[in-house]
Amino acid sequence: MFLVILIFSAQVFPQQPEGSPSLGALSFLIGDWKGEGGGKPGQASAGGFSFASELQGKVLVRRNYAEYAATKDRPAFRHDDLMIIYQAPDGKGTRADYFDNEGHVIQYSVAVSADGRTVTFLSEPSPSSPRFMLIFNRLQDDSLGLEFDIAPPGKSDAFSKYTEGRAVRK
Repeated sequence: MFLVILIFSAQVFPQQPEGSPSLGALSFLIGDWKGEGGGKPGQASAGGFSFASELQGKVLVRRNYAEYAATKDRPAFRHDDLMIIYQAPDGKGTRADYFDNEGHVIQYSVAVSADGRTVTFLSEPSPSSPRFMLIFNRLQDDSLGLEFDIAPPGKSDAFSKYTEGRAVRK
């Protein structure tokens, strides 16, 4: 489970090319979020994330952390990651670059659902690497549903749920 922390800020984003979600379409994510979870095996015992507008509205920056308690198989650890979301300079969509303290780097394309309530980050398919999908769903009570799915190498559409959770605005 993720613990999410976000600070709300009102930010106006520039208009983007037709057919491409603008950063403004992601503005409901801006703020500090706290993850809800109980620290069961495989779940974080604490965590949170934030989305902030940076560089005068040209990028969104997501910072995330999750703390995991020790188990009989491994010591306690903390996962930290950073994602930078931006309009592609060629005008061909919204992109995101993800980095974490475990050495992973993932490049995502970003899509927003027609109703504006779901944001999907999808990595490119590769015959030799897993494919990743990160989904944020805006829920009725101003909370977020989160899901992270992984598809095995060479089976780019065979996603399995790796983790899911819920976050509330702080």
